[in-house]
Amino acid sequence: MILKNILCLVVMLIAGFQFSACAQESDAQGKLVIIGGGSRPAAMIDRIIKESGIDKEGYGIILPMSSVEPDSAVYYAKMQFTKVGINNVHGLQFAKGERLGSAKLDSIKKAKLIYISGGDQNRFMDIVAGTTAEKAIHEAYENGSLLAGTSAGAAVMSKMMITGNELKHPEYASTFRNIESENIELKTGLGMLNNVLIDQHFVKRSRYNRLISAVIEHPELMGIGIDESTAILVIGKSAEVIGESQVIVFENPDRSKTEKNGKLGAQGLALNIYLPGDSFTLK
Repeated sequence: MILKNILCLVVMLIAGFQFSACAQESDAQGKLVIIGGGSRPAAMIDRIIKESGIDKEGYGIILPMSSVEPDSAVYYAKMQFTKVGINNVHGLQFAKGERLGSAKLDSIKKAKLIYISGGDQNRFMDIVAGTTAEKAIHEAYENGSLLAGTSAGAAVMSKMMITGNELKHPEYASTFRNIESENIELKTGLGMLNNVLIDQHFVKRSRYNRLISAVIEHPELMGIGIDESTAILVIGKSAEVIGESQVIVFENPDRSKTEKNGKLGAQGLALNIYLPGDSFTLK
């Protein structure tokens, strides 16, 4: 482990802020709550509070940079906690290119709960990627903080991130219309999880086509589609479903891929549907 940490440090020094792989390899003490969007049931908020421990000590912060209206995002995210008597959760936002002082960085590093709002995952990563703030988020997680995110805040959790854009069809649609090659756009997320791909609003918006396309073209990834009002609580390599609906998991264990006229085919894909209370093991 010591040798591994030294190697990771060397990689970080060479590559700047490319620290997510090192974080994943170490023995992180933190937890993740990855929410598929929509409303957050009271029981889910209670679980976030319990797992983070902010009802006993410390504080939480809300990072609203995914939203075009960050003040509103902070207001509504904070309200779900104040309604149950938790008043130690506060907003913390910054702009692209802003040099964060030690006070803001310490606020991130020492937070017991970091909550990332919904909006646009590309906007969030455009502001946070490669910054001291991203490093501070990883440090907090490594030291035991709970990192939660909803909708866009869920998408950023994986190292390879679904942007929501179709490369072959630039006009936006809430779901992909086809299972076709070279259409899904992936970018780099926070990298809290390296070998999975997170999709959100999954059942409500029928986003099967894009996640199926992703696991065919990237068979090393486990595709996890989380429905609205539903989340996975990740502790180590274990994911527990919490909330009201389902989590759909696609895998391509045989790395199968065929293609004809731009359409993708595959055999032996694995599909599992998990209900609240179920658990599964991450790749």
